[in-house]
Amino acid sequence: MLIQRTFLFLIFKIKTVRYREKEFAMTNKTKNNDNAHLQRSLTSRHITMLALGGAIGAGLFKGSANAVHTAGPSVILCYLLGGLILLFIMQGMAEMAANNPSATGFSGLLQPILGPFAAYLVDWAYFTMWFVDLTAEAVAAASFIQIWFPTVPTWLIVLVIAVVISGINLLSVRWFAETEYWLAIMKIAVIIFFIFAGIFLIARNMMTTNHAFVNLTVHGGFFPHGAFGFLSAMLIVIYSFAGSELIGITLGEVKDPQKVIPHAVHGIMFRIISFYLIPFFIIVTLFPWDQLTDKVSPFVSVFRLLNIPFASDIVNFVIILALISSINSGIYSASRLLFVQNQRNKRQTKVTTALTRLNKHFVPYMAVLMCSLSLFAGVLLTYFIGNTLFDYLVGSISYTILVIWILLCLGHIRSRRYKFDDTTYHVSLYPWTSYFSLIALVLVFFGILFSTNIIVTVLTIAIYVGICAYYYFTQRESLYEKSKINK
Repeated sequence: MLIQRTFLFLIFKIKTVRYREKEFAMTNKTKNNDNAHLQRSLTSRHITMLALGGAIGAGLFKGSANAVHTAGPSVILCYLLGGLILLFIMQGMAEMAANNPSATGFSGLLQPILGPFAAYLVDWAYFTMWFVDLTAEAVAAASFIQIWFPTVPTWLIVLVIAVVISGINLLSVRWFAETEYWLAIMKIAVIIFFIFAGIFLIARNMMTTNHAFVNLTVHGGFFPHGAFGFLSAMLIVIYSFAGSELIGITLGEVKDPQKVIPHAVHGIMFRIISFYLIPFFIIVTLFPWDQLTDKVSPFVSVFRLLNIPFASDIVNFVIILALISSINSGIYSASRLLFVQNQRNKRQTKVTTALTRLNKHFVPYMAVLMCSLSLFAGVLLTYFIGNTLFDYLVGSISYTILVIWILLCLGHIRSRRYKFDDTTYHVSLYPWTSYFSLIALVLVFFGILFSTNIIVTVLTIAIYVGICAYYYFTQRESLYEKSKINK
């Protein structure tokens, strides 16, 4: 009954949202890819929830037990390090966006600074990351739904998810943003409830026993697996934070990006760090790290300590919402990347022209449909690979997001060669923040390189060799026009 009422509430809210934007019919401009433009209708409220929706997903709910089991109590430091790196990178991205408000996406920020190849690489890397992540999130969501409906085949559940999410993304961007807003609100509400519940349980233990924090130091100590376990856990940490940089994709659809992006970055980053650090501190404080497994979510275990009825159903429902929200954000990101990539490609073909067409809601509908195909690919991969698919995908996504973060960090460092207006946003602790992030990312990259499954490493390298080869064996000058920073 609770689940049904929650779904009805969500549907009611989406249907009753009123929009102030006017409806436009299809014009010649929307049909011509040279003049097609995305609509700037996203506000700070929207992009905040988009980033939270992209960052809070399977990495927190499904990967939390694996992270704790890999690093032990030191997983807290893993997420603190990952959060600081992400915060500094996003500050640099906000500075680049504030000083180049006409930029669209990551490539628009990096192209005038690092050149066309960096713009090409960051676009395809981020597209690959979301394309792979859509598969992981969709298959995971289907597996959780099958807990309630075990007789329903996986392919049918994925089909329903694909149709619903694709339909939402084909509507006006405000429809998409409002849907993601409410999905993210429900996830955040449960995380906040989890935090208060955990604080209550820790306080209760402090009043009844002198060993409330003993789980942080026993069972092998704070670093039970040493540096190897710490670096291995960073693989899951990077995967968990992937999606936070989604605000960079919204640049072409944000009202007044010079003001909105810097303001949103700080609020988003501190929320994301808090929503990961505090829950993990609660988990490793309440439970011995070596007793946690991926078969039972730590969130379920905490709810059970409170003797809350239907704890597993409540958490299962939240996990499904989290995964659907991440899929929603992923299709948005991947489709906008396809749109930008093909709009900038001067070697126009029927395919590139189709992928840059907009519907009457100014949405790149063909790009959305193309990205939706990855949801169906997940069904085939699960059929042939099995339950280990998720672990393989996590490794590949972590490599990809590291490449993107390194490029953004290099872009921010190099952008300081330009003279910007003093009234725009500037990172106060530059250059320390950027160089700290760059060094940390390189160390994490090599650490993951030696601790990851060799199959994942080889396949990921092969993908990037193919991406680079495509660039160099085609007319490089035609892929991305030379551009400069336009204020």
